[in-house]
Amino acid sequence: MSLTHFDAKGDAHMVDVSDKEVTARIATAEGYVSMAPATYDIIAEGRAKKGDVLSVARLAGIMGAKKTPDLIPLCHPLPVTRVAVDLTLDPDLPGVRITATVKTTGQTGVEMEALTAVSTAALTVYDMTKAVDKAMQIGGIRVTLKDGGKSGRYEA
Repeated sequence: MSLTHFDAKGDAHMVDVSDKEVTARIATAEGYVSMAPATYDIIAEGRAKKGDVLSVARLAGIMGAKKTPDLIPLCHPLPVTRVAVDLTLDPDLPGVRITATVKTTGQTGVEMEALTAVSTAALTVYDMTKAVDKAMQIGGIRVTLKDGGKSGRYEA
């Protein structure tokens, strides 16, 4: 298997998708932000000085998905038809688990948009609470579902 973002000379290029079939496509990604129990309590109780952490992070994730081609150099701009970002408090982590699902009808998939949504939401959680916990960790960011297109379905 070869990498599609390199041409015969080894130079990076945007993949030509003009001959690909337009199909319904979906991707889901996940990740988490782990933190100190006291930070978790601040978020859970709505006491963060910058506001409602989960609501702001959800909006940031949606915005991130829509801005993916502005951030990732070789991504195609796509007509994103749905972005859903879910943030769930997990006391066992302790922290926030993030899931993003992105849909489109197009000639290439939306895995990068789902990954960007999770990453942006996680960074926003960090930004909004870093004053009380600089040791938070962002991790586990991965694609868990991809469907549509000629490569078919992938589930982690």
